[in-house]
Amino acid sequence: MDLQSAIQETQCALNLVLNNKFSEALDLLKPWWRDSMYHALGYSSILVMQAAMTFEHRDIQMAMATIKEALHTCQRFRKKNSVVGSLSGLINRQSNLQEEEMHAELCYAECLLQKATLTFVQDENMISFIKGGIKIRSSYLIYKDCHNVLNAANDTDSQSDLHRQFEGGVKLGVGSFNLMLSLLPQRILRLLEFIGFSGNREFGLSQLREGTCGSTLRSILCTLTLLFYHTYVSLVLGSGEGNVAEAEALLEPYLLKYPKGAIIQFYSARLAALRGHFEKACLGYQECVSSQQEWKQIHHLCYWELMWTHTYQQDWPQAYRYAQLLCRESRWSKAIYVYQKAAILSMMSEEDVKKTGEDVVELFRCGKPTCWLSTIVGSSPARRPFLCFCACRQVEGLKQRLAGKSIPTEKFAVRKSRRYKAGLVPVPLVLPALEMMYVWSGFTMVAKRADCSEALLVTIEAAEEQLRHDPQPSEFHVDDTCLVQMLKGLCLKHAGRLLQAELCFTHVLSSENRIRYDHYLVPFTLYELALLYRQQGDDAKAAAFMENAKSNYKDYSMESRLHFRIHAALGSLKSSPAATP
Repeated sequence: MDLQSAIQETQCALNLVLNNKFSEALDLLKPWWRDSMYHALGYSSILVMQAAMTFEHRDIQMAMATIKEALHTCQRFRKKNSVVGSLSGLINRQSNLQEEEMHAELCYAECLLQKATLTFVQDENMISFIKGGIKIRSSYLIYKDCHNVLNAANDTDSQSDLHRQFEGGVKLGVGSFNLMLSLLPQRILRLLEFIGFSGNREFGLSQLREGTCGSTLRSILCTLTLLFYHTYVSLVLGSGEGNVAEAEALLEPYLLKYPKGAIIQFYSARLAALRGHFEKACLGYQECVSSQQEWKQIHHLCYWELMWTHTYQQDWPQAYRYAQLLCRESRWSKAIYVYQKAAILSMMSEEDVKKTGEDVVELFRCGKPTCWLSTIVGSSPARRPFLCFCACRQVEGLKQRLAGKSIPTEKFAVRKSRRYKAGLVPVPLVLPALEMMYVWSGFTMVAKRADCSEALLVTIEAAEEQLRHDPQPSEFHVDDTCLVQMLKGLCLKHAGRLLQAELCFTHVLSSENRIRYDHYLVPFTLYELALLYRQQGDDAKAAAFMENAKSNYKDYSMESRLHFRIHAALGSLKSSPAATP
């Protein structure tokens, strides 16, 4: 099959994926995937995506075997002595072989990235992290080389369709690398620069925006990358300043082209939620679930978002329903799902909790919804103490490792759950669902709705009053009070009541020496106070507080997440025209 036909057929397969016809896409690509670089790339991409969504060992093994074969297929078309800089000589020859070599470099680089992703998921050790890092570096260098070739080739006025397809692939790779690397905190980026990495956010965004234009194979992939950045990355790892208007404009033509496509419907619902249109978002996620039944894992994405969308509205029974579905069906992060379900139950009335048949304390302790009922209740009285001790270790047992590292949010959930194992009479967590909502940047979304923000403030002030009149304060009392003050400060800040918010944040900082367990509260409060000062126009004070949080605190929960947010916020301060020189 010639190169042009291969690209066209892979485009057809991509259209099938976007129309929820996943099996048909695989069937279309399978006959040629060992002979065509684009068929190999497309076939392996679908299997890698499936493996990442299911987390099933069998799917991961199948995807890894496929991606290795795809790399061999791409390698056959590459220039034999291909090293960094070797492609520059290709621009003087205009044969089909030259074009095949150039496209082979792109396909090989994309396959390397997929293999690196699977390597991180497949093995839970540092060796896999190193192997994956080497593959990512090789892919990055290939993209840099292709970008140099593209710049030189553009001078020759080559405007063939194959050239445009190559250009689209380069913009996708170079743009994505620059954008993602620019998110890394400076201390990490300085280390990466020693081995040749560099990232420029504006350049990355511009490359991706240019890549969305036209009708190349990778146009939609550039669009999806920008959508993911604006709707998730900038919110969770940034300062919450994703460009929602740009994301809506990018998505609009694909809503017309793929009106029933699950991926497109999902992003449409996500954008509605970011606008504060929670009811519309819920309907969108439900339509996404009903649009296809082949890949159930897309349902799990929707369940996760539905859980949070109902949480923003404090519709706890519905939020519990979707948390329960995630616990039962999804393999992504059992520790988070079980903790989240217990956190939601702790926000519900006693009557609603009884309807679920759950025991909140035991759920926090055990970490498995069936553990307590099936092993402890069903055991003999003599064995129950031993089984209870084992059950108390289950939350930690659900924790996963990715590339040899524990997942920060799972570690956070485990640390909070240990409070229920501290003694015979556990001290309940205070507002655990709202605390996790903050971890996932949910307060930024709730701020779009004055009614939801006010309702949250009422809930937080009720917890504040209860702590104030607690007749027997526990060892966690100061930590709980500081958590409530930080959450209250967030609500007040988003409501524009900045002086009251500042008082709440200052209360947390003044209690620093008395906090015993939740040490993350102080650096995160410094960050929120810095954002408040930026909102008031005092950029110098905002930068000073962020630097304080970044430099003077370490070894606390969610440290890396805060460093990402500080890096993004400092970057926006420097790029602001009003920023202090």
